[in-house]
Parts: sequence; C-alpha cells; structure tokens
Amino acid sequence: MTQPGMMSAMSPEMQACVDACMSCHAMCEETMSSCMQAGGQPQMQIMRALMDCAETTRMCADMMMRRSPMSAEMCAMCAKACEMCAEACMSMPDDPQMMRCAEACRRCAESCRTMAGATM
Repeated sequence: MTQPGMMSAMSPEMQACVDACMSCHAMCEETMSSCMQAGGQPQMQIMRALMDCAETTRMCADMMMRRSPMSAEMCAMCAKACEMCAEACMSMPDDPQMMRCAEACRRCAESCRTMAGATM
C-alpha cells in the first residue's frame, strides 16, 4: 500500500512504453538533424511527421511518468503519430537513418497501443 501523496510504482509495461517513447523521441530528433543536412522538398514533408512524432512521444512519456489520468488517450494519439512517422520514413527506403527511425516509431506505436488499452 502506498502512503498518501505517494505514487505507486510504474508497471513494467508502462516503464517499457516510457522507454520506447523516449527512444523514439531521440531517434526522431536525430533523423530531423539528418533531414536538415540533406535539405530538399521531400524532406520537408518528412520533417513534419518527425516533429509531430518527437513532440508526441515526449509528451506521452511525461504524462505516463506523472500518472496523468489522460495517459491512455495520449498513448492512443502517440501510437497514431508514430505510425504516420514510420510511414513517412519508409518513403526513403535507401536511407539507413530513416529505416532506423521507422523501426523505433513502430516499436513505440506497438507499446503505446498496448498502454492505450490498459487501465492506467
């Protein structure tokens, strides 16, 4: 039993989701940097997806860590942002950085879908 005012320990599933979100956030930031160096119009479309995903994953992790009552809804939105980002990254299959980012996004989306269906 927890003391009044103390948060309960994070479940292993929630911790895994926070970790996946933070990993995805970092990968999206790295990939944005790569896109900025490359330039060009196609990268601008991908940049939007990367920015949305980076911000959403960070916010999702923050909300889970503070046990927000809106975490499940945020996880559902995060999963969608991650899937959209993965699809955008897959539009450049010859770019290894994009492929790594797509994989991180897919892992995060899967974990967030699990948490979105869980009682938090």
